[in-house]
Amino acid sequence: MVIDANVYWFPEALFTDEALRERFFMDVPRGYRTNARMVERAGRRQIIVERPVGCPGVDYIEGDYTLEAMLSAMDAAGVERAVMKVPCVHEWLSLNMCRLFNDGMADFARRSGGRLTALAVVPPWGRSAQLAELRRCHDELGMRGAQLCAHYGELYLDDEAFAPLFEQLNTYGMNVYVHHTPVPVEYEKIQEYNNLRRSLGRCEDQLIAVGRELFSGMFERYPNVKLVHSMLGGGFFAFSEMLMPHGPQTPDPSGRFTATPESMRRHLQNNIFFEMSHAQPWGRTLLETAVKILGADHIVYGSSSPVKAQWQQEGPAFVRALDLTGEEKELLLCGNAMRLYQME
Repeated sequence: MVIDANVYWFPEALFTDEALRERFFMDVPRGYRTNARMVERAGRRQIIVERPVGCPGVDYIEGDYTLEAMLSAMDAAGVERAVMKVPCVHEWLSLNMCRLFNDGMADFARRSGGRLTALAVVPPWGRSAQLAELRRCHDELGMRGAQLCAHYGELYLDDEAFAPLFEQLNTYGMNVYVHHTPVPVEYEKIQEYNNLRRSLGRCEDQLIAVGRELFSGMFERYPNVKLVHSMLGGGFFAFSEMLMPHGPQTPDPSGRFTATPESMRRHLQNNIFFEMSHAQPWGRTLLETAVKILGADHIVYGSSSPVKAQWQQEGPAFVRALDLTGEEKELLLCGNAMRLYQME
């Protein structure tokens, strides 16, 4: 079986319902130099989100997000099941818009015959109505996982502002998919060049997020929550040995370094997982290295469909061609996703 743990979901009604689209555009945080607009290209409407204004970060094309289109793409790629994600915009979605997204994803999950799994999306600020929406998703819509952004405004997930939300997630035992945002909090030196902003920026955002979560000790408070970071955590595997403690933790009289507690390794093992967000751009060497360092039980396959058709169509074969054992490939392609997202 192949499970694509990163398939984007977006309401098709936003392309045709002007009033609904205006409600969506009103959520866009202009004070954070973010803008959204709709254009028409090759006869299809396209919603573009820019950050900073004038620099496209994410976009959505009419027709890509129908249930029929999603299932057809999965069939063409040999993907049996998929986990639906909201691509980036949930950094600033209002509660009412989150409800619309949740209802839409739950509807797709029901009509897909079990092939699609929905994850709850809520504003993360812990207000009673926001926590009630998470409860509705869990109790009424049957969602067993949630999705968050790597940061909200200038705050990463270790900030105390998110404590009420994580307390409820911890109580429910809901794991969380953490999607990158179009750019990290500080992005001025990368915004000028498109690939630096859109590719390196996303990796930088995830790497900062994973590091802060581990160094903050937040999992001492929320041991039941597992975070699954997209894009392999921005390449966290390349830095994990440098950041993790080695040998006896002796005081450093120079004050140059602060010893990291051994609990960080425990939390990396128990609470931090990674989704590869399409296989091919990472390349064979990096993926095999990531498995060697992080473990095959910590990496989940995902394609970011429908961003680029070949990522989903060619992704499973790319993973199968890696120099890994059959058991490791099975974990990457389906086993880990089934366990982390409580899929039957």
